[in-house]
Amino acid sequence: MIQTVVSFDFPVEEKFQIKKHRILPAGYTEESDLSGLPRFSIVTGTHGDELEGQYVCYEVSRRLMAHPEQLQGIVDIYPALNPLGIDSIERGIPGFDLDMNRIFPGSESGSMAELAAAKIVQDLAGSDMVIDIHASNLYLTEIPQVRISEVFEEKLVPYAQHLNVDFIWVHSAATVLEATLAHSLNSIGTPTLVVEMGVGLRLTQAYGAQLTEGMFSLMKHMGVWTGDCEAPRIPLISGKENEVEFLNAPVSAFLSSGWNIIRLLTKEK
Repeated sequence: MIQTVVSFDFPVEEKFQIKKHRILPAGYTEESDLSGLPRFSIVTGTHGDELEGQYVCYEVSRRLMAHPEQLQGIVDIYPALNPLGIDSIERGIPGFDLDMNRIFPGSESGSMAELAAAKIVQDLAGSDMVIDIHASNLYLTEIPQVRISEVFEEKLVPYAQHLNVDFIWVHSAATVLEATLAHSLNSIGTPTLVVEMGVGLRLTQAYGAQLTEGMFSLMKHMGVWTGDCEAPRIPLISGKENEVEFLNAPVSAFLSSGWNIIRLLTKEK
């Protein structure tokens, strides 16, 4: 069933709407008592130029709806938290020059974007797990990975190991993370994993298929899914500060030796 999370009227008889696709086990309806069922939520489309999550949402939805008898919990899929950005393929919210993932947890007394953020947090709160899917930019391909703030490492890493990703990056918290959806949800007790993979403005089918299998692996681990799924690959885990760093340069360059790259990343002298 399709449910509206938040809706605003625009001029010229248009609407701003964020919707979710709720998939229930066989025999359940919207009027059923759902209080005893585990709830697994998938969100993406926070940045309109990151499309990798759209494929995952489609594949998860397709497979769940094909076998509702194997579903033992609620799965909520939010394919476009920033629908205006998705429609125009812009990173932020068009017309606001605003990164939506920097305004959470939002405010019911704030602007339209802040109110939308607040309603999203309220709707996701109470999920047993939230997967927040992002992609890289146009100039960088990233392997499927989970990024976790060290504040929530102990709670989240065991879940992340079921997601079939190649890498789990536990990083030190930065001030900007406090305004993200994942930090806001984790801070109120709703476990949330951030997945990064692929390239901006593209769909990398192999990565999408890999993460889709990871979704079913984690759902099976949590008792949401009873059907078949692939065994998740064992990820590399970076759990110490400075094991992984961003390298930024004002101009493009090329390092001829792979060993030089390793030395830079590990700070080996």
